[in-house]
Amino acid sequence: MTATPHQRTGPAMGPAEALSELFTPAGKHNPYPLYDALWDLGPVIPLGPSGTLVLGYDEVCTALRDPRFLVTDADVHRATGMIDHSSWQCFTKIMMFSNSPDHERMRRFAGWAYAPREVAGRRRLAAKWAERWADRLAALDDGGPLDLVETFAVRVPISVTGELLGIPESDQSALRGAITATTTAFEPVFDRDELRPADAGMDVLVDCLGELVRERRRRPGDDLISAMVRDRDAGGALSEEELVASLVMFLIAGVQSPSDLIGTTVRLALSRPAEGRGMTGDDDLVSAFITETLRFDPPNHVLTRAAETDIDFYGHRVAAGSRALLVLAAANRDPRRFTDPAVFDTTRKDNRPLSFGLGPHYCLGAAFARMQVEVAVPVLLWRFPRMALAGPPAYRDQLVTRGFARMDVTLGT
Repeated sequence: MTATPHQRTGPAMGPAEALSELFTPAGKHNPYPLYDALWDLGPVIPLGPSGTLVLGYDEVCTALRDPRFLVTDADVHRATGMIDHSSWQCFTKIMMFSNSPDHERMRRFAGWAYAPREVAGRRRLAAKWAERWADRLAALDDGGPLDLVETFAVRVPISVTGELLGIPESDQSALRGAITATTTAFEPVFDRDELRPADAGMDVLVDCLGELVRERRRRPGDDLISAMVRDRDAGGALSEEELVASLVMFLIAGVQSPSDLIGTTVRLALSRPAEGRGMTGDDDLVSAFITETLRFDPPNHVLTRAAETDIDFYGHRVAAGSRALLVLAAANRDPRRFTDPAVFDTTRKDNRPLSFGLGPHYCLGAAFARMQVEVAVPVLLWRFPRMALAGPPAYRDQLVTRGFARMDVTLGT
């Protein structure tokens, strides 16, 4: 595709200033003007001997498909000392942070849990919990602002995923903070103390899921944990630690991305009332709206890869062992791929955002995450047609996994 001048969405800023600002609280709150400024250096930006920043759509696609760009597995984190932290001890035992052949082994074991037929069968479960949490939201309404993140956006996914795993409803709320805390491990770490929240959250999740694995082994049920315990014990494809880690990741992925995507989709729907109303009765519009939300403001902004060997990448040398930061959110606004990328447009043709990755490591849970949003958002908009934002939403202090810490709304009932 022919390159065109990048279309800015924010004030002019030099690339060096943009890069230094990107991981500050202000940069995480609104990174898009910074991505624009970085484009002055092109779609691939060398950061010195230790790293490369990749912004372009085609360039990110190439990196995600190139087997020489490895995910940051246990070997990588062992070399940096990160493996000493409980968060990365668990994360490096899942497929997302494993390379061949472990990646394929883990993906074969867990693939059925994410299969289209399984996801389709869960729509009724998602609808049940969306209706229940809408009922509870209505019961809380006193005319004043309510935090939609805490009262709905998080509650639906944690109820759906928790029921699938067989986690008692009374225990699910206590896991909410731990789930979000673990995702802070994905942010660039400048001081090891920054991993303390992620480690503490991971300890909670590993203890909880590990105990449930032991319980289901003694008394099997009809939940997903029981099925995975049975498969693991019958075939031995995973170690016990890998089994627990896989279940921890199913919980995190089943809650965090859907929660963040529900929040952002609702915010965008409230700013576009006609489309918001249309989503209550038009499945095609719901699908197109969520796809465009994933392009315009996705819940996952950056993936990291490590170069297995020296790579000549679009005229730039990526040194063996160095990191490539693939900025999915910037690639989703590449004007060489998307017309008027800073405009939210549900009528786009061939709209294929990279928000869940691409290639061998494409997110297995993408369909499960989307399904929860497709069900929950129309229920909410139909139930509260006069809902409105009560103020600007507050973002978490995260960029790699980005979403609202709080979003106050009035229901208008």
